[in-house]
Amino acid sequence: MTTMAEETAVRAPEAPRDGDVRRHELAAFLRSRRERIAPEQVGLPRGRRRRTPGLRREEVAQLSAVGVTWYTWLEQARDIQVSVQVLDALARALLLDPGERAHLFQLAGVADPTPATTCPSVTPAMRAVLEQVEPFPACLQNSRYDILAYNRTYGLLLCDLDTVPPENRNCMVLSYTHAEWQSSIVHLEETQRLIAARFRAAMAGHLTEPAWKMLLKRLCTESPEFRATWDRHEVVSHRTKRKEFLNRHVGRIAVDHTDLWLTPGAGPRIVTYVPADEESRERLERLRVIAVEREAAAV
Repeated sequence: MTTMAEETAVRAPEAPRDGDVRRHELAAFLRSRRERIAPEQVGLPRGRRRRTPGLRREEVAQLSAVGVTWYTWLEQARDIQVSVQVLDALARALLLDPGERAHLFQLAGVADPTPATTCPSVTPAMRAVLEQVEPFPACLQNSRYDILAYNRTYGLLLCDLDTVPPENRNCMVLSYTHAEWQSSIVHLEETQRLIAARFRAAMAGHLTEPAWKMLLKRLCTESPEFRATWDRHEVVSHRTKRKEFLNRHVGRIAVDHTDLWLTPGAGPRIVTYVPADEESRERLERLRVIAVEREAAAV
């Protein structure tokens, strides 16, 4: 004989799992975005027999180079794994803005590997802080070494950072693949080993995240020097360090590198370079003036 409590437990409906909820939200979001896009917006003919508001599933699949069956399964909330590449293609095909793109990746439970041109950490107040510390070079970085924002002096310290595409504004990528950035670092080999060791330490908490895995794959593919350094399995923690740069505008500069963490743990941080001597201070001031003049000339 069962007790009333046991009968209640048997009859109680199973609580929805987080994955089920996410898949149904993702399916609804995809349908809503698909239905709001007129065929003319993406270069497709409307035709006379169109009854579906917006785009058809087949058209989304065609625009994103995703299989029709696969995309249909997504809108049916099937339990399938969605790759970063598929999500990126769908975001482009559905004309998602940055907020919608972030929502898409969040619903799919996947980290967006593309460094955002805007970031919640980069508030107007944060930009004001970066500008206020000039002529000291300063930038805002995440734990993956993406450069999210920077002041004018930092923008000319190692190269003309404004000319670097946003997807390449990553200190790991620049240190191992960008010739001008590399030529500005006095102790390049030591710097490369140190940043790789710090990256390995930080990656321990993100081993399965696509954004980190894609960055690692890119570095291993594009830089034999990085592959050799990575194979050493060296690990170091963040710490203040004296650095020397050879700037093409003002010459040699010695600075003390300090990280100012914005959140507990290895999250976003302000990276500052404080001049180590009076000569470096004067040269950074000259570099700031050059940066201001270039900015004024560009207007």
